[in-house]
Amino acid sequence: MRTLIISDVHANLTALQAVLDEADPFDRVWCLGDLVGYGPDPNECIDRIQSLPGLKCIKGNHDAAILGEIDVKSFNYEARASLEWLVTKLSPANKCWLLGLEERLEFDEITLAHGSPRNPVWEYVMELSIARENMSAFDTQICLVGHTHIPCIFKMDGEAADSTHLYLVQPDTPFSLEQKSIVNPGSVGQPRDHNPLASYLIYNDEEDEPWVYHRVAYDIDQVQKRILAAGLPPRHASRLEEGW
Repeated sequence: MRTLIISDVHANLTALQAVLDEADPFDRVWCLGDLVGYGPDPNECIDRIQSLPGLKCIKGNHDAAILGEIDVKSFNYEARASLEWLVTKLSPANKCWLLGLEERLEFDEITLAHGSPRNPVWEYVMELSIARENMSAFDTQICLVGHTHIPCIFKMDGEAADSTHLYLVQPDTPFSLEQKSIVNPGSVGQPRDHNPLASYLIYNDEEDEPWVYHRVAYDIDQVQKRILAAGLPPRHASRLEEGW
């Protein structure tokens, strides 16, 4: 079965559609949260994601904030401005759908969490020390996380959490994960690894090396124009160009 894994779409429909077009065909989709925030297309992105096959989707911190589950004062000025704009744009039906999302899901040998397994909505797994502390917070072999917008793998090379190391895998290079791992697919709608290409992950359980990262170009200029036309902070538009 071929699984598309995405995270941090951030209301960027153009990037999302580019990922869906390139990843096709796929049998199911695992979405790691933050469907909204920053971008100009919140309702369109939620509608598109709801239509995807075999969908498992969890809640991110921006999704939680628009529901009143996180104080918007916890966000920086630009992110807060985007959330305040979103209040006036998000449809009641889509708000209700976000409300029904879980913060964490476990099935088979997979855990889904937006931030980290021990703090699913808010904690960033960016540092090796944080990854090591989180290895005991899930019982499955793999935990898929988003939130940092940076594609990477934290993998145990032995039986103890202290054996965990950071790995960066090249796009289009299949790999396997035999040891316990925390895996981040990167961001669809707002990459922050200084690569503006939308990032996603494919898992094909019929392959010997079932995991592979992909990057895909999309029309950034078009999205920037929609962000500015919506009156959203210009920084949300400018950062897309350089992936930061």
